[in-house]
Amino acid sequence: MFEKLAGAQRFLMEIDLEPLQGDRFQPTGFADLGAGVYERPDGMRMLLVESVQSMANRLEHGCLDGDGPGIARQLDGLPYVLVRLSGDSDAQTSSLIEAHRLNSPYIMGNEAFKRDFVKSAGYARGKPLDWSRIAKTIFRYDLNSLIHGVFLANLEDGRIKVPRALSAFIEAEDIREAPSGGVKNNRMDSGGRIRVETIPENVYGNVPYHRMEYTARRMTAYFNMDLSLLAGYGLELPSSDLLVALGLYKIRRFLSGGLRLRTACDLAVKEQRVVAPEGFKLPGEDELLAAVARGIKACSRKGLFAKPPVTVLKTDVKITVGKDGGGETDGGEETP
Repeated sequence: MFEKLAGAQRFLMEIDLEPLQGDRFQPTGFADLGAGVYERPDGMRMLLVESVQSMANRLEHGCLDGDGPGIARQLDGLPYVLVRLSGDSDAQTSSLIEAHRLNSPYIMGNEAFKRDFVKSAGYARGKPLDWSRIAKTIFRYDLNSLIHGVFLANLEDGRIKVPRALSAFIEAEDIREAPSGGVKNNRMDSGGRIRVETIPENVYGNVPYHRMEYTARRMTAYFNMDLSLLAGYGLELPSSDLLVALGLYKIRRFLSGGLRLRTACDLAVKEQRVVAPEGFKLPGEDELLAAVARGIKACSRKGLFAKPPVTVLKTDVKITVGKDGGGETDGGEETP
């Protein structure tokens, strides 16, 4: 299936998108910045519709069982780390949903798991990194961390930095603002004189608001899989094939079910094209899922995954409440 990818440095794909209805759409927003409007060197006004970081979250979500922390049933057998939080909390999380994947304090804060990881990766302070052993160890516990990247800042002196192998973003070209607005009506008290003692903020009365959406001549989603990066880890053939198949499957899953990015950003595919390598066509979702399933079986037979593939940890946590009434969760350690 992937013969035409052999020897290629990148898999590059572009997807032309359009609003499912009408012309307007709502882009992602950034704190203290708003919409990411910018200009190309030729003066064309551009807009970042979806950032690399946000797209990584969406691509990862396509492999979850609902919202996680477990993996989708059709991907059963892929390795990941599941953490049961105990103490003042009663919840579960995993390397599939943690913001920093394997670097989560609930994972790397577990001393027994950290020792096993360091031993398997051949990690030692003051010595060169063995990237092949590191990649095999990450693959063993959570291969999604190789696809989406991980900075193991919580491991020893924090030298392991694995860049994303799969990245994506959406941008719009020749954009125009489409301002609108509305008002939140208080049917009981338009002047905001009736208050609730426990909510002192001024959220009462009739509150007008403005809204900024955009139109664009063209909107494109860009996908980039760094095949040379994956090849450089020196993984065995079933491992590298599985990483490529899973990365492509994530793209297909996003296109088939992830295009309602926000309430006012519901998109549809107009056209899709593979830019590189020349002549390669992205297989369908069922075909890619079958390739992933074959890769899971092959890697499992060779003992390339943790046994069992889901590494279950138990981590003690404590809820601490500050003077402002806010809370934060601190990770503790226990044996796996």
